[in-house]
Amino acid sequence: MSYADTPAGAGAGKDGSGALDGALLEVLFAQSAVGLVVLDPQLRLVRANSLVEGVGTEEYIGLPFAEAFRLDDPDGCERLLRRVLAGGGPVREHLVRGRLRRTPGDRTFLVSAYRLVGPAGPAGPAGPAGPARPDSTVGLAEPVSPAEPAEAAGPGSPTGTDSPGGPTIGLLSAVVDVTERERARAREAALAAVRDAVGGSLDVAATCRSFIDALVPGFAGVAVVEVVDEVLRGADPPVGPLPPETPLRRAATGRCATVRTAPGGEPSRGRPVGGTRRLPPRTPYARAVADLRPRLVPLTAGTPWLAADPDGAGALAQAGAHSLIVVPLTLRGAVLGLLSLYRCGPAEPFDEDDVSLATSAATRAALAIDNARRYEREHVIASTVQRRLLPQAERHQAAVETAHVLLPGRDSGCWFDTIALSGARTALVVGGVAGEGLQSAIAMGQLRTVIQALADLDLEPEEVLARLQETADRLASERAALPPSDALQGEELRAGCVYGVYDPFTRTCTVVRAGHPAPLAVGPDGRAVALDVPEGPGLFDADGGLFAPAAVTLEEGSVLAFGTGDLLPDEHAEERVTRVLADGVRSGRGLQQLGDDIVYALPDDTRSAGAALLLARTGTVSDHRVATWDLAQDRTTPATARLLVRDRLQGWGLDEDTVDATELIVSELVTNAVRYGTPPLRLRLLLDTTLTCEVHDGSTASPHLRHAHTVDEGGRGLFIVSRLAAHWGARHGPDGKVLWTEQKLPGSG
Repeated sequence: MSYADTPAGAGAGKDGSGALDGALLEVLFAQSAVGLVVLDPQLRLVRANSLVEGVGTEEYIGLPFAEAFRLDDPDGCERLLRRVLAGGGPVREHLVRGRLRRTPGDRTFLVSAYRLVGPAGPAGPAGPAGPARPDSTVGLAEPVSPAEPAEAAGPGSPTGTDSPGGPTIGLLSAVVDVTERERARAREAALAAVRDAVGGSLDVAATCRSFIDALVPGFAGVAVVEVVDEVLRGADPPVGPLPPETPLRRAATGRCATVRTAPGGEPSRGRPVGGTRRLPPRTPYARAVADLRPRLVPLTAGTPWLAADPDGAGALAQAGAHSLIVVPLTLRGAVLGLLSLYRCGPAEPFDEDDVSLATSAATRAALAIDNARRYEREHVIASTVQRRLLPQAERHQAAVETAHVLLPGRDSGCWFDTIALSGARTALVVGGVAGEGLQSAIAMGQLRTVIQALADLDLEPEEVLARLQETADRLASERAALPPSDALQGEELRAGCVYGVYDPFTRTCTVVRAGHPAPLAVGPDGRAVALDVPEGPGLFDADGGLFAPAAVTLEEGSVLAFGTGDLLPDEHAEERVTRVLADGVRSGRGLQQLGDDIVYALPDDTRSAGAALLLARTGTVSDHRVATWDLAQDRTTPATARLLVRDRLQGWGLDEDTVDATELIVSELVTNAVRYGTPPLRLRLLLDTTLTCEVHDGSTASPHLRHAHTVDEGGRGLFIVSRLAAHWGARHGPDGKVLWTEQKLPGSG
């Protein structure tokens, strides 16, 4: 409605209302706290107050609104204003971006627009509108219709329908320059994005990537993070100032889609991610890491220091970079790297407020990078400890060919082992301690050492794991007894293990497992062999329980696969690995090639977690390298055994010293079996890298090493044996016991 239609203006008369409206308009334009612009029906400027910088001058009068403010989206703004002209309701607080001729850089304006209606003409409310006169009675249309309240519409959208009135004679637009406010909001949003995105990963490269993504494109057109090369590998960062020759590796880079790319790669020095460089001297980059202070640098074609870095200068020119912020990534005086931020093309140059934000963001990123570095260092230490605690090379076994695969990853507690046992048997072990870091690797080393010691005692597989679980319980008790202030005290210990023993003479493999996947087996023809091994409790389970073994007879040339839980997590994974094994066995591939094929078939997440795989191809002992005799339980048997042994060893071409020592060992063992044992009595010689003597009898009583006194007539037999043999021991079975010795052969090392 017009002012004349209001109660206050009803008595002003026709002539007085025009003067009052004119005075009101003058006061409004002169003292308004916001910029006001009057547009005619063609959206051309008719008048503007002084708060709209420069637009109120004569050169702007008559220009279209979009052209006067040089809007980025002129068509969209014009459609919005024409909807207001057509009675679609006012526009309130709509953000537009443009530029002013007298103010450099991009500007952000908050625009509100209202339809101006003149007094009703002779033709009534619907009559045509005549030309506006300075003394015309002019009013704002009703802001909203009664049916559509203003609260129902959001900012920046036309709301309501104008009330009936006179003809539309133009628009009144309130234009507020909110550039600084929007810049402050953008800075706050960028800093919030850095807080949200940075610090969630313990990987240095991923942390840098998240940092870049938080800054581009909201705060910078191009961003580059370079990290001291040694820091990426977990080393302590050097204390500033950074030595000039220190290599920095580009960890992450990002750019807006609108920024041009240099022919050599990414803009800003055109170097790819992963590349290293030494900072050129007498440049802002070198100065920033020298005095540990940020730099705000304008970039022009004549910037003198660009000559020190011609490749970088070409990339900057190609990208249209005109403003640079360089911030050292520092923490407690140590230099972790360098952050470089660029604005390109029409973007507003950086200012000191932007430097403050970049410094705060860099501090946050430096802390996150240092945390990731510390984790990386611990991971490197844990991985090194793990590798040092594991077998460094494949060990020769009498009747088993083995190969292993160790996938590096977060899990530093997995292990594998092959242990040579008496009687040409081989123990195959794979296990894992849950968790990451040094403590998992230490626990793994403790369990591996214990299981090696238990295996050397020639215990049955189920007894080995039972004793291993007892050791695990003691380790758990020791950890629980730590002071509450110790972070390790609250960490749960979990571990699993699978233990198998292969006997080449019976071609049987006896397997027992504790909270661990069962091994897989494939015959020499590629067919899967069922291994139904009952699952026992985990090594650190509080409930405990018994371990039940399972034995399977394998054909010569069968392949066994022992894997950690990450490698064989479910039936689908087992089927996949079995299929790869079957194909490889049928095609005659070697074990190492088979291991590679299994790795190639694994999902990516398995490799990141880490895993261990032990492959074993079963075999037998050649008849030419083993000799077995059944002996009588008689006093003359030791002499007979000495003759048989001498004859066989000479046939194998062994030296006389070895023959003499073996004769004495066999004589003592057979004498002991005749005197204290029970039938049947059996002697076996096995020639491999060592010479093994075994004497079997039906008694379960174990002999003990005695230290006889000077005047004692007996008790020196096992003492003599222990001095002549490198190793000796006894193993028990359902049909008696076996006393065995191992002798090193000349030249065998």
